[in-house]
Amino acid sequence: MGFNQPIQISELKNHSILQALTTEANGWVPGVMSTEVLRAQEEWEAVDNIQPETGNQASSDQSVQLISFSEALQHFQTVDLSSFKKRIQPTIRRTGLAALRHCLFGPPKLHRGLREERDLVLTIAQCGLDSQDPVHGRVLQTIYKKLTGSKFDCALYGDHWEDLGFQGANPATDLRGAGFLALLHLLYLVMDSKTLLMAQEIFRLSRHHIQQFPFCLMSVNITRIAIQALREECLSRECNRQQKVIPVVNSFYAATFLHLAHIWRTQQKTISDSGFVLKDVEVLAKKSPRRLLKTLESYLAGVSKGQASLLGAQKCYGPQAPHSKDLTFIGVCDLPPQSSEGTWLI
Repeated sequence: MGFNQPIQISELKNHSILQALTTEANGWVPGVMSTEVLRAQEEWEAVDNIQPETGNQASSDQSVQLISFSEALQHFQTVDLSSFKKRIQPTIRRTGLAALRHCLFGPPKLHRGLREERDLVLTIAQCGLDSQDPVHGRVLQTIYKKLTGSKFDCALYGDHWEDLGFQGANPATDLRGAGFLALLHLLYLVMDSKTLLMAQEIFRLSRHHIQQFPFCLMSVNITRIAIQALREECLSRECNRQQKVIPVVNSFYAATFLHLAHIWRTQQKTISDSGFVLKDVEVLAKKSPRRLLKTLESYLAGVSKGQASLLGAQKCYGPQAPHSKDLTFIGVCDLPPQSSEGTWLI
C-alpha cells in the first residue's frame, strides 16, 4: 500500500500499526471492562458494518440482525403455543407429610394474576429449537456473536457450537429439560451490557486449561434449576413482591450462574465436580433465592463502577484451553432423582 493511497475507515482497525498498538503484550489480559469501555468497543467494532451509499439496500441485509430479549419474548407471546402448554405442570405435586409441611411452612402461593406469565415461562421450556424459524436462528446468531465477538454469521450446525460449550454440532440436542427457555436465558445474559461482562467472564473461566467446562451446557443446567425453583414456588415470594415473573426468573438464573462460577473459581472445581457442584448450588438457590439476587445486584453495581468482579482478577485465570470433546459433564438430569419435593420432572 502506497503512502498516498487512502485507507478506508472500515479497514482502519486492520492496519498493521494499529494492530501493533492494540495487541496484548507479554500475555497481559485486561481486567473487567467498564460498561462505558464496552459501549465504546461496540461502537468501534460497528465500523465494519458501515455500508457505502450505493442506492441499493440489499448489501445491508446480508448479515442476520441481532435480536433483543424483549423481541424474542414477544415472538413467543404472539405465536400459538397451545400444544406445548398442554404439557406443563405448573407446580410440584405433593402428597402426605410433604404437602402438609409445604402448606404450613412453605413459601406463599403465586398471585393469581401472575400465573399466566409463569405458565408462559414453563411453556417456552417445552418448545424446542426450530431451525426453520428465523427468530430461533437470530437468537442463536446473537448468542454466538456476543460471546465470541464475531461480526459474521455462522452456520446453524457445526463444530463452532462445541467451542461455545454445546456437546455437539447441533445445539438443539442439548436443550433437554429446558427447551428454548435455555436459549432465551443465554440471550438475556448477553444482550445487557452489564450481564454481558459477566457472561464473558464466566465464558473465559469455562476455557481455563484446568478448570474448563462446557459453558452453554452448564447454562442449560442453570435454566433447569430456575424452572424447578419456579415450579416448587421458591420464587413466588419475590415474584409477588415485584409483581413480575419473567424478570425474576431471568435474574434468578443469572444470580445462580454467577454463584456457581464463583464456587468453581474460588474452590478450584473441575469438570469431574460438575454434578456435585450443581446439586449444592441448586439446594442453596432454592433455599435462599433472595440472597443470590442480592449478590447479583452487588456484582452488577460493581461492574458499573469498573470494580473487580466476584470471580477474581482476570489475570488469575491462566492459559485458555480449546474446547475438549473428552470432557465428561454431569448435569442435574444425570443425577439420581430426589424424593418428595425435589423432583427433576419438568
